Amino acid sequence: MLAQAAGKIKALSPQLKGALVKPFAATAEILRFPRDMGMEPDTSGRFTAYFTRSRREILKVQRMRYRIFAQEYGASFSAPFGLDRDRYDRHCLHLVVKDTRSGDIVGYTRVLPGDRLHRTGGFYSSGEFDLSMLKRLDGKLAEIGRTCIHPEHRSGAVITVLWARLAQYMLENNIRYLLGCASIALSEGYNVAGIQQRIQERHLSAAPHRVQPHLRLHSLPGDSSDSAAKMPPLLKAYLRMGARICGEPCWDPDFNCLDFFVLMAVDDLPARYVQHFLQPAQAV
Repeated sequence: MLAQAAGKIKALSPQLKGALVKPFAATAEILRFPRDMGMEPDTSGRFTAYFTRSRREILKVQRMRYRIFAQEYGASFSAPFGLDRDRYDRHCLHLVVKDTRSGDIVGYTRVLPGDRLHRTGGFYSSGEFDLSMLKRLDGKLAEIGRTCIHPEHRSGAVITVLWARLAQYMLENNIRYLLGCASIALSEGYNVAGIQQRIQERHLSAAPHRVQPHLRLHSLPGDSSDSAAKMPPLLKAYLRMGARICGEPCWDPDFNCLDFFVLMAVDDLPARYVQHFLQPAQAV
């Protein structure tokens, strides 16, 4: 399927092929996004997504991570100078979404390519799950983590731009699988039992791709009979992009959340999304 994706890129118009090698701000201006994704597209060009190496910008996202995880969600961890940072940050790619009107960074995720595991000793998720199943996956892997969106921008546009850039990253770097954790903050009052039931009915991975959490919360809060329970925006975005949930969540007492292990195969990106992602807007 990677070959098919490459074929689609080769078949693009010269204008779009040129945009793919420029900053994503240019690409976003000539792409249209599917309306049925349930996320508001950024038709104004207000948000731009790019990978940064700027020490100043990385400090800003580490401060934003702390504000969201500790102050908003109630996570408890050591954070000198009000910064959420760990030993993985130095080895990751840092993807930010910037509001071009204010200049503020309003979205973020970090990417750990699989070819850097010799530096980290493994994926961050291995601290929460038994990842033996990764041995059964063919192709290149990358892990995303610490994903967060500014509270004023969780309606959809920022998430859409962030995920579009991640999909582009997968295609450009022949990443076959993107993995990571989708968190539900226990302080947010979500019906976790209902969400888990919905996942089991519609979004569970194949049995060979299941993981085992190191720490379980044996009684999930909420009503399991409500399989239409509302999902957090980021988890909803993962699932709409074709991601699968690989079993029970892990309880993270430090971050006051439940983490679901997410696996997204490039083969499983929705055809309608790939079509829109690779289609010039002027052809609409």
